[in-house]
Amino acid sequence: MDVDSVECLSLPDAAMDADDVGLALHPHGGLLAAATASRPAAYPKAGAGAGGIVAPGSSVHELLECPVCTNSMYPPIHQCQNGHTLCSTCKARVHNRCPTCRQELGDIRCLALEKVAESLELPCKYYSLGCPEIFPYYSKIKHEAMCGFRPYSCPYAGSECSVTGDIPYLVNHLRDDHKVDMHSGCTFNHRYVKSNPREVENATWMLTVFHCFGQYFCLHFEAFQLGMAPVYMAFLRFMGDENEARNYSYSLEVGANGRKMVWEGTPRSVRDSHRKVRDSHDGLLIQRNMALFFSGGDRKELKLRITGRIWKETQTPDGACVPVLCS
Repeated sequence: MDVDSVECLSLPDAAMDADDVGLALHPHGGLLAAATASRPAAYPKAGAGAGGIVAPGSSVHELLECPVCTNSMYPPIHQCQNGHTLCSTCKARVHNRCPTCRQELGDIRCLALEKVAESLELPCKYYSLGCPEIFPYYSKIKHEAMCGFRPYSCPYAGSECSVTGDIPYLVNHLRDDHKVDMHSGCTFNHRYVKSNPREVENATWMLTVFHCFGQYFCLHFEAFQLGMAPVYMAFLRFMGDENEARNYSYSLEVGANGRKMVWEGTPRSVRDSHRKVRDSHDGLLIQRNMALFFSGGDRKELKLRITGRIWKETQTPDGACVPVLCS
């Protein structure tokens, strides 16, 4: 089915055998023992010498939370003369003024709180999304950057959408909020039209989403400047992680007047932004003159028809790889 795409521009508690002991900052710096806090059953005590396991929402966890960005603080942890703390990244953001009392921050380090952090173990911040992992305080941030449970960003390229979530949520969001074209099947035939093909600066066409093999794929088509040359580019992204994306392949084809261009590749994960994929040129790249040649007519209007297919390769008993289209 032909679809005319619409243009759019686009504190340590392990050593304790009794209840956990929380901590609080003295108003003039240092640490004070605070009220006890019970540990949720989902986060059992660590073994001897393993450090304390701190549950999200506990008093210790809140103590290590930056009041500006709400992320866990890592050394250097800064404090003002009144003992209010914040992370080093946010220190620069607040122009060296304490966001709590507005006193000048200076270069005071909260060494006691840094020492506390060294002894802690915390669950991944995506625990509520299903991640069961618990890490030493300083290993947690590295894991979270690659955690398989971290939410995906909206793949829509026509605007800077800040929505995040799991794949089913984003599919509904794309359909209901961005009004994208939703199709089933592993083959497609789309037409892209632009009345003034010389306007190529960051032009994007409406995203198309395909459902096949029980997965979702996003088809992108954009125009941009490559150096001094205006170009068009089509590429496919997989709505899932990179290791899953490698299980699939796709082809794109455009042509007319007895000539054609074909691209075959592996879809990129939506973990990579559409701009990152575009700037890596990982897709079907068409120079404007060639695009107008394929458009036919007087070559004053862009009319490109792009066909494509998605397949999954399986191995036969003799070890050969056979492409399989969805039913």
